[in-house]
Amino acid sequence: MENLILSPIPLEQLKAVICDSVRMELSKRLDSINQPNQTELITRKEAAVFLGISLPTLSDFTKTGKIVGYRIGTRVRYKRAELEQALNEIKSIKTRRG
Repeated sequence: MENLILSPIPLEQLKAVICDSVRMELSKRLDSINQPNQTELITRKEAAVFLGISLPTLSDFTKTGKIVGYRIGTRVRYKRAELEQALNEIKSIKTRRG
């Protein structure tokens, strides 16, 4: 195959431009993948497993306001980010107590 000139810029400069463009796009994609979805909703069962508690305890925590549950139709869902925050608060309280 013959050498095909796509642009009047030198080949090394063209390679650098392509590499930079690909690197930038990959970086954007990886950043969006690595950032947790702040509005990810999980089921009651998933929330209980995540927190390491039973479903009745999860219901009690929701009723008392320790954890916020979101009613969608007849179902209750929890935001994963809020559960992580609640779990971190519980852990920090336990470490302060000794």
